[in-house]
Amino acid sequence: MGGNEIKYIQQAFDTNWIAPVGNNLLELEQDLEQYLQSSAQVTLLNSGTAAIHLGLVLLGVQAGDEVICQSLTFSASANPILYLKAIPVFIDSELETWNLCPIALEEAIVDRISKGKKPKAIIAVDLYGMPYQVEAVRTVADKYSIPILEDSAEALGSTYKGKKCGTFGDIAVFSFNGSKIITTSGGGVIITKEKSLKEKALFLATQSQDKGVPHYQHSEIGYNYRMSNISAGIGRGQMEVLNINLALRKKIHQFYINLFKDITGVTVFDAPTDDYCSNYWLTTIVIETSLTRGISREDVRLALLEENIESRPVMKPMHLQPLFKKFPYYGGNIASKLFENGLCLPSGSNLSKEECERIKTVILALFKEVA
Repeated sequence: MGGNEIKYIQQAFDTNWIAPVGNNLLELEQDLEQYLQSSAQVTLLNSGTAAIHLGLVLLGVQAGDEVICQSLTFSASANPILYLKAIPVFIDSELETWNLCPIALEEAIVDRISKGKKPKAIIAVDLYGMPYQVEAVRTVADKYSIPILEDSAEALGSTYKGKKCGTFGDIAVFSFNGSKIITTSGGGVIITKEKSLKEKALFLATQSQDKGVPHYQHSEIGYNYRMSNISAGIGRGQMEVLNINLALRKKIHQFYINLFKDITGVTVFDAPTDDYCSNYWLTTIVIETSLTRGISREDVRLALLEENIESRPVMKPMHLQPLFKKFPYYGGNIASKLFENGLCLPSGSNLSKEECERIKTVILALFKEVA
């Protein structure tokens, strides 16, 4: 936390705007629009999941429609597809960014069209803050006239060729969950390119109350998705430390690069070229057991846990999840291999020098035992 969050929260109390209406909401939306430096239209919601849900609604997804989704992601990317009684079609990753594989994407689209089901939308994720292959995915999407919903929940501050993530999709989202680069405690953002879509998103997020009548009247289904003015106040304070947090995450990422540079069989997931600038929301590693004399992902995780240091396996792909395994999947086994061999390391912006030393001691001791 930056310290000024309480100032904006107090403003909400002082002005008696503690509901999902108030100046903090308007100011934070403007701050985000200026930060993105594009024609983005920002609407604050109470979660990133709500933003994905509304994004699919705005793209016209209905029951029975098919929506393509990256398999290697958190379930919040895919759950809203089921909210709408639509059908997820999962796609494998590629090794450069761990995101949506453009080759498997096109194979899936061609096959679904041959089966009489042209996908209604594509959900492309900037996993762990790493931008997806923006141009390659866009080329495929445009070829078949399918809109992209960019799930940038983890990628605030990341860029591709100098342009901010959250501006590449036809619609995009951020998450301000408590674990993200900045937080509003719980919250999210939907980003549209046209003001009319922003107005529609706000309408849907506030129960779709018809305008121009003095009583509550509703002609279409709505949702209680608007962020509170208090949460937005936290966000205003957090925007003041965003660049500081981004610098800290990159510093932590560099710590891990230095730590593992001489350890054979362990690779720190890094930007593939200078075009990609990740916020390194989480720093992750891949462990090739055949090159580490038998040390596996689980051996590293358990060694850290023994010292009360939490780490976590890379996301379990959606096509391997009990909830989603019955749905179509296209591609090979890259996502599943990353899950088997990948580990997310402690990466919080407030990770101290002493805590880094504890991590370093565990890692070096573990690999020294088999050297």
